[in-house]
Amino acid sequence: MDQPLLGGVPARGCCSCWTLKGWLPILSWLPRYKLKWLQMDVLAGLTVGLTTVPQALAYAEVAGLPVQYGLYSAFMGGFIYTLLGTSKDVTLGPTAIMSLLCFSVVGGEPRRAVLLSLLCGLIQAVMALLRLGFLLDFISFPVIKGFTCAAAITIGFGQVKNLLGLQDIPHEFFLQVYYTFHRIPEARIGDAVLGLLCLFLLIMLMFMKSSLSSDDAPTYSRLARKLVWTVATMRNALVVVAASCVALSWEAYGHHVFSITGKTSQGLPPFRPPPTSDTTANGTIVTFGEIVEGFGGGLAVIPFMGLLESIAIAKAFASQNNYRIDANQELLAIGVTNIMGSFVSAYPVTGSFGRTAVNSQTGVCTPAGAIVTSVIVLLSLAFLMPAFYYIPKASLAAVIICAVAPMVDYRVVAKMWRIHKPDLLPFFVTFLMSFWQVQYGIIGGVAVSGALLMYNMARPHMTVSDQGVLLIELGSGLSFPASEYLSRIVHTQALQVSPPRSVILDCHHVSVIDYTVISELRDLLKQFQLQDVHLVFSRLQAPVLEILLAADLQGFRYAGSMEAALEMESRNFLDK
Repeated sequence: MDQPLLGGVPARGCCSCWTLKGWLPILSWLPRYKLKWLQMDVLAGLTVGLTTVPQALAYAEVAGLPVQYGLYSAFMGGFIYTLLGTSKDVTLGPTAIMSLLCFSVVGGEPRRAVLLSLLCGLIQAVMALLRLGFLLDFISFPVIKGFTCAAAITIGFGQVKNLLGLQDIPHEFFLQVYYTFHRIPEARIGDAVLGLLCLFLLIMLMFMKSSLSSDDAPTYSRLARKLVWTVATMRNALVVVAASCVALSWEAYGHHVFSITGKTSQGLPPFRPPPTSDTTANGTIVTFGEIVEGFGGGLAVIPFMGLLESIAIAKAFASQNNYRIDANQELLAIGVTNIMGSFVSAYPVTGSFGRTAVNSQTGVCTPAGAIVTSVIVLLSLAFLMPAFYYIPKASLAAVIICAVAPMVDYRVVAKMWRIHKPDLLPFFVTFLMSFWQVQYGIIGGVAVSGALLMYNMARPHMTVSDQGVLLIELGSGLSFPASEYLSRIVHTQALQVSPPRSVILDCHHVSVIDYTVISELRDLLKQFQLQDVHLVFSRLQAPVLEILLAADLQGFRYAGSMEAALEMESRNFLDK
């Protein structure tokens, strides 16, 4: 099936139709919209919608918010992304990681969560307008993996208390682990049995879906596979509905054997500006400045992680389905979604890998499929909220545990050990610190990654060999942190030996040079002249040669090849 998004996104010019299409990608595919795309978009939207509703309810629990806030956060993204998004597959909404980060910053305070959504959206939108998406490149893969593994364990274990019906368990991870095991004898039998049964069913359906083959088979076999795929894809909704029916039947007979969600706000959220102040339990008014100060580093971490998660998902599915995305336009879509979401009491959202995968596998053709998903969420808010009263917390806990379990990628440790061992350092720093505070884990991991990056810049690989003269080959770029290191190598290997030796500096890997390096080279050339030996530069790239010539270095010599440099130095030796 031909896709309307193939071929990428128009480049932005100034004051033209292409500019408008760049800012509103819907104008690129809507004029060519076809009926067969509508059929596939509706099917995909319905399928993702049935996955979104139970997940949104469950993720609100992770964020420490009333369950309706999960649905409040799940519908705005569909409408905004249809207008501004550049991926046909991505679905925006609450996710496990963003819910955990939100809880770590606002501690389950709904008004502050809504304000956090506004501020995150503003930061993300400004980054998009200033084309600052490149900043995300400084968060390395080991940091991302360390964080997601720790977050998955934190989220998953945090739901064990709901799976077993335990009450009053602390939120701090290590205390949570201690008190959960300590109070296992207090587990409610009904919650434990129902939770484990839901967990078993979800795992079984997940494995059934992953084991489906796509080989040619008779018609009845293909129909059976489609049926299994459909049931497995909607497993979250089916399990939650079935568990709710069980809970309702027991409650109808007056047996309160399950911990249920309880009363929730009915109807659509009002459209109103997000709150800019809060009131504590004792009536103290907390000002906007005090709230922002309380957010601390989370106000930097959450927008970055939201962008990183969504853009990584968009790039993965764009590559898989053979189309291109505009990273900065994706930033704008997420930012505007969070800004507008704050007006309907949403907390920060981003792209969901699981729901995006379902969207892609169902055959979505355009971002319009997200509108169908949003409509299902709105219908649930308008008509189904009373039914959510009977949803057992154990079933939502099972949904969350199954959603985050694949994020624990233990095999990545072996891969890093085999490929590049230093990457394990930022991985484990992020992983371990995230159990203390998730935002500190990310900050710590980025700091360690930055330190390793700066160390590599300050200590570039150099190969020293003897070919009659001393040949030093620079294995990477040469910038100011490495200038002192280069000087020390040259002094110890050439100038401080007896007799002093000439040096050929092979610079074919050096593409950038700065003023600090020029100053160090000027000093080196003076030292070589005093010792009556030479420093010859070889295989300089044109931009670097231009800078060196402009610096007017006394005694500067260069050759276009290694052979020419060796011949030049041989002549100098014979002339002595």
